[in-house]
Amino acid sequence: MFKKNEIIVYSIGLFTILLDQLTKFLVMKNMDIAKEVSIIPNFLSLFYVENTGAAFSSFLNQQLFLIIISILFLVVLIILIRKEKYTTIFSHISLGILLGGMIGNLIDRLFLGAVVDFISVTIFGYKFAVFNIADMGITCGVAIYLISCIIMEIKKEEEKNNGC
Repeated sequence: MFKKNEIIVYSIGLFTILLDQLTKFLVMKNMDIAKEVSIIPNFLSLFYVENTGAAFSSFLNQQLFLIIISILFLVVLIILIRKEKYTTIFSHISLGILLGGMIGNLIDRLFLGAVVDFISVTIFGYKFAVFNIADMGITCGVAIYLISCIIMEIKKEEEKNNGC
């Protein structure tokens, strides 16, 4: 059976998957590939592309490899979720959105043969790679989890030093 903390993580993951898949569905239904719609001029736009690779279009047309890697990372993540002690709300959030992001992009690879990307950001004239909600979940999930781990280590060290 699931522990309360696991249920929270899986719920956040499910919400992330649903948000990711809904936004991708809306983009595919309402936009043409390679068409751009400006939301905030010179900063944020919708730009529908289908990425057959991974981050920054690496491993182009290597879907089987990317599916296998995704499944392996998911297994490792689920083991981490099962063993995690969840000392902070940040652990719950980070693992949930990371899980949801990984599954969201895996769904695209399995059913579409490519990942649907549509968020385009330009900052100071630099146009970042086009991404999606799942990508944000993966990136933010890893970042929040690492920060959470660092904070926990600092707290442990402080408690150890204060106890002597």
